[in-house]
Amino acid sequence: MNRYGNTKKRIDKDGKIVYSTTYYPTIPIEDSDQFISTVFGARLDTMAHKFYGDVSLWWIIAKANGIRGQVAFKPGTLLRIPGNISKILGNFRKLNNSG
Repeated sequence: MNRYGNTKKRIDKDGKIVYSTTYYPTIPIEDSDQFISTVFGARLDTMAHKFYGDVSLWWIIAKANGIRGQVAFKPGTLLRIPGNISKILGNFRKLNNSG
């Protein structure tokens, strides 16, 4: 899933593509979540690939942990990895009216 693949876009008066605001769902704690301690070199994109098989889902880990403007972590940082991504992605699509 491309991060902006479900984001509405339009052409402005100058012929440029303009994206709508992307809304992200809240991600409550569930039994399927994992808690990990990061290792040296841990980044959101590589963790998304490891746990979800898709680097573009980095935002799920970021949103679940209240992370903004940070991609890499010091070793030993405790992070929650949401387990039920189909539910999260469904809520994402509903918020952004993309089916």
